[in-house]
Order: sequence, then C-alpha cells, then structure tokens
Amino acid sequence: MHEASIALGILDIVVGKCHAEGYRSIDAVRLRIGRAAGIMPEALLFTFDVAKSDSPAREAKLLIDLVPVGGYCSGCERDFEVEGTYVLNCPRCGSLTFQIRKGYEMEIVDMEVT
Repeated sequence: MHEASIALGILDIVVGKCHAEGYRSIDAVRLRIGRAAGIMPEALLFTFDVAKSDSPAREAKLLIDLVPVGGYCSGCERDFEVEGTYVLNCPRCGSLTFQIRKGYEMEIVDMEVT
C-alpha cells in the first residue's frame, strides 16, 4: 500500500511549510489527484488520519479533488474527458490515435493553517 508513503510525504511537506512560515497547526490540506494516478483516495485518507496523530496536522482534514482522465484525439481533433481510469479509444469517435494529457496529477493545492 504505497498510500502510506504518500501520506507521510504529504505530512513532511505541509508540516515543514507550516513551521517555516511560523504557524502552529494545520487545519486542512487540499490535494488534486488524477483518477489514473494509481492512488486509492480512501486508503490515502485512512493513512493520513493515522499518520497525522503526533504532528501539527493532528486535527487536519485531507480534502481530495479528483481530476478526470482527459486527452486529445487526433482522429476527431477534439479534447475529451472520461470518468474512468483507463482510455482504450476516443470516447467521441472511437479512434485509437489519442494522447492522454491529464489524470495523472498528484499535487498539494493549498493548506489552511493557524
């Protein structure tokens, strides 16, 4: 379960930033995670809750914004998005000539601190 190492990495980043900016605690952390990033949001929420207990983020909520998989189709020359994890062909025209452009994100967007 690599979500545990991801949760620990997120905590390291936000706690370090919290201390560097002179704040005492973290109230919330917002992430953007692509549906094709290979991260299970429920597992990440669980491991974050476990890992945060002895940190300035002990009361923090982890907020996850899921980014759909999307790309550009050379066949119909249009952008597309899908709600699933995999794209086997263009959902508009069925072409096999497409390029995935989003859905692999994993980034910290912001955090609320006090």
